Amino acid sequence: MRLGHFDMNLLVALDALLDTRSVTRASERLHIGASATSSALGRLREYFNDPLLMQVGRRMELTPLGRSLAQPVREILLTVQSTVVARLEFDPAQARRNFVIRASDYLTTVLLIDVVQRLQREAPGITLHIANMADDVPERLDRGEVDFVIYPSVSVNPDHPSQALFEETFSCVVWEGNPLVGETLTPQQYAELGHVAATFGDSRSASFEGFVMANRGISRTIEVTTTNFNTLPQLVIGTTRIATVHTRLAKIYAHFLPLRVLPLPMELPRLVEVMQWHAINNGDPAHAWMRRVLQEQAQASADAPGAALLQRG
Repeated sequence: MRLGHFDMNLLVALDALLDTRSVTRASERLHIGASATSSALGRLREYFNDPLLMQVGRRMELTPLGRSLAQPVREILLTVQSTVVARLEFDPAQARRNFVIRASDYLTTVLLIDVVQRLQREAPGITLHIANMADDVPERLDRGEVDFVIYPSVSVNPDHPSQALFEETFSCVVWEGNPLVGETLTPQQYAELGHVAATFGDSRSASFEGFVMANRGISRTIEVTTTNFNTLPQLVIGTTRIATVHTRLAKIYAHFLPLRVLPLPMELPRLVEVMQWHAINNGDPAHAWMRRVLQEQAQASADAPGAALLQRG
């Protein structure tokens, strides 16, 4: 398709090149050879009479025109995508669609396992790609490269629609044979005992409860760190350490492992888990149906956390 003298097929290549700033990475995203991508870049440079990408040291950088084109080109492609994908009617039993969800392993355990089971029953043609959180998730949401991000409300981007899914509390988890802990924990014990904690990203950022504690001046002796929530209960077994864990997750693991779940010796604010999506998907019937499924399963998980896992226990 041509608009004036511009080949509209080049828009997808232009978007990939401006985003990756690399012919090689753009060709991988486009699933075409590097020579074809290089040829597309040449045609784009000729059309705009601008290099768009320039070698600066060892890196490729965008020219001022390239920077100014990045967001408008992305918005055009998102609009086209939503228009082509959206249907006036949506039948989940017949639909073929893949949704990309970014969420922590905790959310996969307490919510998305149930969602996956429901989809197989009601919408077998709908597939999911569930990926963990990463430092680039906000940018991917801005670019419409993920369908849903599910995370604490403190992380919500005000520029995109969002919907609260459920509230969560925190509990302490200790090994059943821990000789230093009874049925309760005192603040002094909590401060003195060794902890297992989760950190995330290249900067090893604290999770929600760690962030809140640090801001409130609550100190912990952290002896072991991990990059996911599901290993926290497992890492206290056979030790005198404790872990502060989402209550839903703590109860699930206590069903399978020799653990005791104890109340925290201090008050923490409730964690509100929120799903967020790009506004371009607001009118997509399939997307709206998936949002409803997530909301309904979130409510069900509040009534019976980890039902899919506990059924197997």
